[in-house]
Amino acid sequence: MPMSARPDPPQRTDPFAALNAQQRSAVEHGAEGSSIPGPLLVIAGAGSGKTMTLASRVAKLVLDGADPQRLLLLTFSRRAAQEMQRRVGRVLHQALGFASTQRAPQLHWAGTFHGIGARLLREYAPQIGLAENFTIQDRGDSEDLMGLVRHELKFATTKNRFPLKGTCLGIYSRVLNSREPLGELLRTVYPWCQVWEDELKQLFRAYVAAKQAQCVLDYDDLLLYWAQMLGEPALARHVSARFDHVLVDEYQDTNRLQAAILLALKPDGRGLTVVGDDAQSIYSFRAAEVRNILDFPALFTPPARIVTLERNYRSTQPILDASNAVIALAPQRFGKQLWSDAASSERPSLITMRDESAQAAWVADQVLRHRERGIALKGQAALFRTSHHSAALELELTRRDIPFVKFGGLKFLEASHVKDVLSMLRWAQNPRHRMAGLRVAQLVPGIGTASAKRLLDAMAQAADPVGALRAFKPPPAAASDWAAWAATYDALRAAPHWPTELQQVHAWYLPQLRRLHDDAAIREGDLAQLARLAHGYASRESFLAELTLDPPEATSDESGPPLRDEDYMILSTIHAAKGQEWKAVFVLNAVDGCIPSDMATGNAVEIEEERRLLYVAMTRARQHLHLMVPQRFYVTQQAEHGDRHLYGSLTRFIPPALADRFETNATHDEEPADGFPSAGVPGLRLDLAAGVRSMWS
Repeated sequence: MPMSARPDPPQRTDPFAALNAQQRSAVEHGAEGSSIPGPLLVIAGAGSGKTMTLASRVAKLVLDGADPQRLLLLTFSRRAAQEMQRRVGRVLHQALGFASTQRAPQLHWAGTFHGIGARLLREYAPQIGLAENFTIQDRGDSEDLMGLVRHELKFATTKNRFPLKGTCLGIYSRVLNSREPLGELLRTVYPWCQVWEDELKQLFRAYVAAKQAQCVLDYDDLLLYWAQMLGEPALARHVSARFDHVLVDEYQDTNRLQAAILLALKPDGRGLTVVGDDAQSIYSFRAAEVRNILDFPALFTPPARIVTLERNYRSTQPILDASNAVIALAPQRFGKQLWSDAASSERPSLITMRDESAQAAWVADQVLRHRERGIALKGQAALFRTSHHSAALELELTRRDIPFVKFGGLKFLEASHVKDVLSMLRWAQNPRHRMAGLRVAQLVPGIGTASAKRLLDAMAQAADPVGALRAFKPPPAAASDWAAWAATYDALRAAPHWPTELQQVHAWYLPQLRRLHDDAAIREGDLAQLARLAHGYASRESFLAELTLDPPEATSDESGPPLRDEDYMILSTIHAAKGQEWKAVFVLNAVDGCIPSDMATGNAVEIEEERRLLYVAMTRARQHLHLMVPQRFYVTQQAEHGDRHLYGSLTRFIPPALADRFETNATHDEEPADGFPSAGVPGLRLDLAAGVRSMWS
């Protein structure tokens, strides 16, 4: 080859060739102009490729010259942000012809609302009156602090029932995130607490004062302080100028505080893209506000452009026809008609059963049939409105040796051993973090509640809290163990070497773990997981912040799949199932009283969210959708009547006019799976073969 010859340039292909016309329209919004485009609302129907569309829009902005460091991408989980970054990188690699070993431009400002808020507050702390070493306390610590303040104010000894600490924190959080006056919130959501309005205001003032004295923020503070920071015009201009484009995923899940932050960042809407689906807004109990997405276009002049994604890549057309019909009855919504290339002659089925026991038996039968036809257990899910609705099914699956995983279990940060280690790190990071200090001090053998409070009181009153800790005189029985902890604390307070300092934490804590817990060996697995996670962070500060804001789902000993089984079915609440999909879906208790829940029919707003909840459940199914209609079911926790059986009718969200969208069956429990007539005592089930086998065991 001649010396002057050069290798061919990288082959570039159109990275957006696979997008449909609606997706491409959203991706290319504003591409024809030279200035930053106006606001865009993408209504992304279920299964319509929302994540790829948003990732492609980010990549298109970068390809058109946007600085990746000036893009702000907001999601609702760190994993979602990471997945978005991965997809953006893949599109850019394809578009620019990068080798697989080359790195695409990184999005420096991609993360959750709370995570981004924490970063900005850390940067601007000196200007907004925050201590630069503030720590973020998790929900459990926030409840404990609320409980401590509640006790100090003597609200725990009132003659009449005063709300418990968890309820108090829930009210406090809801007020901040909904931006609703306390009195109005108590009237509509917590009516039994209305008589305590003045006392709650006093409690919340004291709670805020306690947090500020300890230099700690809770989850809600991360949004509240961010919003208040943007209320200062000079700071708002400075923060807004850092970002040319702001893109938000799952906008239907935002609360009013988050919507206010976005509007303060981009008052005219230029550079603002939000993606979501009003039909999947189901988190009002977290203060999510469906009006945010419904009212978004009218916030700006001219109104925001709307692009609707209607092509579904998940479900068969009959499932979509039924789902479209259910949500079309909603009085206020963005109109869309989901469609799919996946043709099928099988319509969703309405399965009428005698009771919940028969429902469980039918589901178990059908699960096994699907399995024999090639649908793995992992490809099948039973969804339900409330956790206890699956009780009968869990018993039936266990009886038949059908393995399953129920979404839930002990959350990672709720495990005592994990909280212990994180509290040690938090207390080293911030000596005024009272709740962390109280927890750690009582881990020292011989230190009880009274001694721990004496120590923390001394530290709170001292100008040098670390000096007060060193000067603390423990009870004689704790002298040796206290000295060992004090030495460890000094080592952690010294210039930290992250993450090797975790070795010092473990060296001191493991003897305490083995002393306090019989299953210490299992719990040590979670501490090993913590150590592995720590290697992904540059500092103790970032590790504590990110782990608190977006923790792993569950502890290794309390949750997770049954590893001894090759396969397992999924049981999940509908709320936890959002964003997931399965080949076969069983929706339990599709009757009035369950969907909608009779606890959520107080007004039209609540009822409409219940309709959206059913829609979310239905659109999780890819090929087979079964809605179960037991004629008799058990209802718990009814304030007026107590626990009782109810006789159910098909959910009001599927009126007779929609009957042609479904296959309807007579009572299935009259005919067993083999087609022979049923006989004997209704509801009685014996496993005689097992009894015979047991004689020889």
